[in-house]
Amino acid sequence: MISMANISTKSIVFITGTFIGSNCWDEWKTYFEDKGYKCLAPAWPHKEASPEELRNRHPDPAIASTRLNTLTDYFAGIVNALPEKPIMIGHSLGGLIVQLLLQRGFGIAGVAMHSFPPAGVRVSKFQLLRTLWRTMDFFTSRQETYMISFKRWRHTIANGMTCDEQKESFYKYATPESKLVIRDAFKCASKIHFDKKHLPLLFISGSCDRLTSPSLNFNNYSRYKTSDSITEYKEYKGRNHLVFGHPAWRDEANLILNWLQRIN
Repeated sequence: MISMANISTKSIVFITGTFIGSNCWDEWKTYFEDKGYKCLAPAWPHKEASPEELRNRHPDPAIASTRLNTLTDYFAGIVNALPEKPIMIGHSLGGLIVQLLLQRGFGIAGVAMHSFPPAGVRVSKFQLLRTLWRTMDFFTSRQETYMISFKRWRHTIANGMTCDEQKESFYKYATPESKLVIRDAFKCASKIHFDKKHLPLLFISGSCDRLTSPSLNFNNYSRYKTSDSITEYKEYKGRNHLVFGHPAWRDEANLILNWLQRIN
């Protein structure tokens, strides 16, 4: 048991990352709803349509206007409006948003899956910057979205999956993205105060993740120093960045469920 938080809540808010639609959480919602949880997976602002429709809108100035601060405030408003403080589960940039919300006192516990590193993480970000350089695209209009190509998707997001699985995941989930929100992830908008007491937080990474490497995730986790706070880390061997549509996604869902039950 922990005195700092009572994880008796039955509410979960799933927070989507970059490049994908909120439909990525459909199977996860079903899984946790079957366990008795009430689940929300809100779409990002201007991303309420299906991934296919969003791709057809590209380049979309509305999506292109999204910034990290306004996105974090948007999810803070959703979490704050719930009748009970929820568990927050985020993937990729969504994992970083979970960290930002927890340090602002929102929610009751968090899970950061394959998370973008916050500002100040000391492991070299060269690989991440090289991967995302084209995404941030400083030489094109910031009023236009970036649309990840299938070639880049299969190499960076869905590596290690079969070609059919890569194609299916791309057409099912891939969406255009704001260049500004990715740039913001490397600025002060993503700063975490690691030395302060925090609510329970679980980090999950994949050994084959070419976007947010295990070293970035582990360093993110290890920066939290307060002895009276709960922070845990798990690396899955052979996993890429995409935890949706992967045949073994239930392993991570089971881990999260068991962690929540254990810390209560």
